[in-house]
Amino acid sequence: RVLVPAVCLCWSPGPKVVSQELSAELLEEVEAVLRRPPVIWDNLYANDYDCRRVFLGPYMGRAPGLMARLQGLLLNPNCELQANFIPIHTLGTWFGSELGSCAHPEHTGMEAALGDSQGAQDGSYSPQEALELALRDWVAEINQQALEPGK
Repeated sequence: RVLVPAVCLCWSPGPKVVSQELSAELLEEVEAVLRRPPVIWDNLYANDYDCRRVFLGPYMGRAPGLMARLQGLLLNPNCELQANFIPIHTLGTWFGSELGSCAHPEHTGMEAALGDSQGAQDGSYSPQEALELALRDWVAEINQQALEPGK
């Protein structure tokens, strides 16, 4: 039997459960097998298999232009809620660059504050710039929570 074409299929990218890179070529192979663009279930930050590890770096290792070939992308997060701020924030920045627009309009001008930000200007994604922006926002969030009564 063949699945109805409207049914979306999830795929965990790459040759491993947690793959550091996802190329356009590999995605083309998956599309050919599935006969449709996949929904990615990305395990880049997953630590449910080893809770002694926590991944705090930026979203990276995914080839530019992938969103045009996907039905969607889901991020399998860290088990620790607070440890997901940077992964989810940088994923949002990646999505914004993939869509060719700013994912966070409230950060207008932030790119200039980060120094030479060619990536933000030409729509490409810079993991380092995304990380710096996420860290600034995380510190602001922590400071805000520290000021709240009962915290």
